[in-house]
Amino acid sequence: MEKRDAIKKLENGEIKMYQLDELFSSSDATDIRREYMEKISKINLENISKYALNMDKASQKNIENPIGTVQIPVGIAGPLKINGKHTEEEFYIPIATSEGALVASINRGCSVITAAGGVNTLIIDDKMTRAPVIRTKSIQESYKIKIWIENNFLKLKEIAETTTKHGKLIKIDPILIAGNYVYPRFNYSTGDSMGMNMVTIATEKVLEFLEEETSGEIISLSGNACVDKKPSNINLIEGRGKSLIADILIPEEIVHSKLKTTAKSIEEVNTIKNLIGSAISGSMGFNAHYANIVAGLFLATGQDIAHVVEGSLGITTAENRNGNLYFSVTLPDLPIATVGGGTSLETATESLKILGCYGSGKVEKLAEIIVGTVLGGELSLMAALSAGHLAKAHKIHGRAN
Repeated sequence: MEKRDAIKKLENGEIKMYQLDELFSSSDATDIRREYMEKISKINLENISKYALNMDKASQKNIENPIGTVQIPVGIAGPLKINGKHTEEEFYIPIATSEGALVASINRGCSVITAAGGVNTLIIDDKMTRAPVIRTKSIQESYKIKIWIENNFLKLKEIAETTTKHGKLIKIDPILIAGNYVYPRFNYSTGDSMGMNMVTIATEKVLEFLEEETSGEIISLSGNACVDKKPSNINLIEGRGKSLIADILIPEEIVHSKLKTTAKSIEEVNTIKNLIGSAISGSMGFNAHYANIVAGLFLATGQDIAHVVEGSLGITTAENRNGNLYFSVTLPDLPIATVGGGTSLETATESLKILGCYGSGKVEKLAEIIVGTVLGGELSLMAALSAGHLAKAHKIHGRAN
């Protein structure tokens, strides 16, 4: 079939877009879909048509019905000195964003951190969750299933781990009950993979056994208590993905010379803005803009961008210590990977290689770099706010109307 014939068949409804992959190579199918969209929308998609990705590979596991790609500028911040358990190095950080001033702000934070001797980073927990919902006939039956799960954990662990070489079932906790519905939260370690597919398959296997052995009825493999790609208090408290903390003590002279403010002023703004302001508005993120830095790194390194909503959760603290500034960030919920998913896309692979984080055995290193970068970006913004420089910075970097 010729390309022009395929476009006519799409117009006439004789074939569907996804069927083009059975009739043409992935790159040709991509071109046909794009030309069809150009024709029906009367728009030239010249820029979407330009890409360096291997569309044959991407079509197998990253995208359906592709017509091309979007492009986002990638900037570099750094060097950033990390003092962590998994790495003690200086890094240049690739940030993909269209927000003017963001890379410049992160870059300033990196400069302050490195001048102060580096940011201290720790991974305090590591798990991926899946929480199905089970229906019972009564609260008594719900409670029985809760106890059954607790009493049979080792058996359920054995069953779950038959589905994966890398995943380990750590615990099933908490087991939430709402009347005749039970929501057990399965917690797994997943190695270098983000692991959402891994834990889904493992949990499904466990649920098959549960239905055979109990009176419970599986309503959904996900009951939303996971909680995946949504802001939630349980993830803020219990953690999900990598749970991370970072801190630094910045000498008074560096606060003055590089941040153009004082430790006392940053402490005050942090308390009134990030803590009280967040509390009075019911925000789950007691921070200034974690999502900005997380999104920039996620886009650059091929992470699942929807998990930025989880990465936005966290708490920033700031203390004036005799003129010196103690500053910390806590990110309880950061699902990331260095293998699988979007990390295999060519541009993501290159960004991960800049960080020395591509492939197996590198996810902890990536986690420490991300939390260190978040601290840098958060520190710079809080300093700008305390010094009254925020609007000026956006004007300089082209953000004014």
